Order: sequence, then structure tokens, then C-alpha cells
Amino acid sequence: MPNTLLTPTAVTRKALQILHQKLNFVGKINREYDDSFAKSGAKIGDSLKVRLPNQYTVRTGANLSTQDTTEASVTLQVATQKGVDLTFSSKELTMDLDDFSSRIIEPAMSVLAANIEADAMSMYKDVYQSIWNGGSAATYNKVLDSRVLLQRSLAPSSNRTANLNSLDMADLVKDTKTLFNDQAQLSKQYLEGYMGRAAGFDFVENTMWPSHTRGAANGSYTTNTTALTNGQSTMTVATGSGAMNVGDVFTIAGINSVHPETKVSTGVLQQFVVTAAFAGGAGSVSFAPAIYTSGALQNVVAASTSATAAVTFAGTLSTAVGTSLVFQKDAFTFATADLIMPDGVDWKAREVFDGISMRMVRQYAISTDTMPCRIDVLYGYKTLRAQLAARLHNN
Repeated sequence: MPNTLLTPTAVTRKALQILHQKLNFVGKINREYDDSFAKSGAKIGDSLKVRLPNQYTVRTGANLSTQDTTEASVTLQVATQKGVDLTFSSKELTMDLDDFSSRIIEPAMSVLAANIEADAMSMYKDVYQSIWNGGSAATYNKVLDSRVLLQRSLAPSSNRTANLNSLDMADLVKDTKTLFNDQAQLSKQYLEGYMGRAAGFDFVENTMWPSHTRGAANGSYTTNTTALTNGQSTMTVATGSGAMNVGDVFTIAGINSVHPETKVSTGVLQQFVVTAAFAGGAGSVSFAPAIYTSGALQNVVAASTSATAAVTFAGTLSTAVGTSLVFQKDAFTFATADLIMPDGVDWKAREVFDGISMRMVRQYAISTDTMPCRIDVLYGYKTLRAQLAARLHNN
């Protein structure tokens, strides 16, 4: 039987399909900006401004009261390059494609996909809405609590995902085993530990969610809320001790969230997330979301103010807790760009599959009589609208 030679296009397509199948977080978030970078050499540059929805205030009465339109945007930068480098023997280059896939491509793509996914998962630290249940097992009720957070933020009901770490998934399957459900869904629960769809979420499992270690900030921090200003994203803390880690969540006494459209207080303290590490003591702490007490962007109301308003952190200080995430797909985005195709090589190929662009290049190394090959992906990710996601911290 004659040898089956592997063409660069066939190999790249096979590799890309394997890579795509491994990404169950990236595969569930917004990918519509991929086409902007799908040009030879990513000619638009390495960044793209993504416009956010405009917001307005409502007039009461007959008198005209015009308002300015202030458009906001975030920048998606595609500048991270990761790859896997291989060396093929002449024997391997005469394998059939399926054998080559299982022995060479699959292991290479698995580790590349895992690293890309883990990078993108770091976006959980941008999310301020959160349910903290450290030291206890995940329950269906906690998922419903996170759903309430998305409902309050007016997250679209379509394309919602609950992406859970393995322990949370196991706890939820046990917690819901007595609930009525479609027979096919129940079968998957028992046979595969798979939840399927419930409470408006598609439940998927991912082993790569990192735990979050809460900083050492104690309960003695205070800040002055008597002069809150629109757009404020830093606060001065005059007392307190203990470091704050990026991703730590806190509330400020008297500062409540509002309904996104009516701007009426929810009666619930607004959650904020630390966006830059803080060593502790007196100083300036950076946080998100920025505070707006009036206007179209209003997101908080001061039910009370104080020169010494208490800053309270969620979770147990200096303690790691498991992380899972629920989100609507437009909370985050991920994009890849087309890398240039070099000349003067043995063979090369670039393929795009569901928006993931991957380049494979092979060249003969005369010094070692081998065929080294490199596989590269150039990508970027960005939190677009953190209010469309919520963190679950259990166990």
C-alpha cells in the first residue's frame, strides 16, 4: 500500500479542529470581532476599539431637556502569541492523517489549547458580581443566586453559560439528582456527570478554573463617601491593614446598586472588585466598576454617607477558594489574528476554524537532518461588560 503523505492544509485543518474542541470557555464567549483581524498580517494593527451601548436619562414633564451622547468603548488587543514546536521524523511524515493526529497533533494541541484557555480565564478577576460560599459545597440555590445578579443587570436571557470547576459540577449533580428533568438529561447526569441546561444556563465543566486567594485585608478599612464623584474608580482608605489582591471583592457601607434603567435603588450594596494590587495601610485603592451617582451611567445611590464608611471584603482573608463563572456570552470577547506566511520554507499553511486562526510552518534543518515545525496562534481577549457575569466561589 503506498504511503499517505500529509499535506500542510490537511494537517492544519485537523489540528485546528482538535484545538477548537478543547476550548469550552473561549468557545462560549463573544467571537464576533475575529473577522476584524482576519486579514493578511492583521493589517488593522493589534488593537480594536469595541463600542459599548449608549445610555441615557429620562425626562419627566413637557419641557425639553436635551442631553449629550457620550460613547464609551473598550480596547481589544490581540498581542499574545503562543505556540508548540515539534520535530518530525521521515517515518512520522508518512503516517496516515488519523494516526498522525492521535500521536502528534492531539497532544500538541491539547497543551496549546489549555494555555490559551487558562489565559482567557483570568478575566474572572474583572467580574465584581459574586456569590461567596467558601468552605461549603456548591448548591443549586447558589447558582440561582448568581442568576439573580445577572437578572438585576438585565443580562440577555439567551446564550447564558454556567462554566463550573469539577468539584462544583460534582456537587451540583448530586444536589439536583432528585429534581424532575428530561430523561435524556438525567441519563447524562448519571453516566457523564453532565448537567445539561437548567435555570437558563448551559452547564459545562472545566478543570482549569483557578482558585482565588483572597488578600489579607481585614475588617478595619474605611473610606470617605461624603463627596463621591462621577467616574470615580479609586478610593482613599485612611485606616486598615492587610494587602488586597487583584480580584478581591468588597462593598462600601451605604453605597447601594441601582436598577440599570430606572436608577432606583435595589436596597443591596454594590459590589466592587480590586483592579490593582494594594500593599495595605493608608493609600489609594483602584476598583471597578467606576462609581456614577447621577446621569445616564448611574450605577449606585448613596443611601447614607460617612467620612469613615466601612469597607467590607467578601470571603475569608488569606484563604483560597474555588472559582466558577456564570455569564452571558457578551460579557467577554476573544479573537485571533492571521499571522504572516513566511517565504522560503518547506511548507506552510494557515487555517481558520470557527474564528480561530492557526499557522503551521515546517522547515528542513540541514544540521540535524530533521524537519522542525512550529504551530502558532496570535490572540487576545477582553472583558466587555462585566455586569453580564457573576463569580461563584465554593468549597
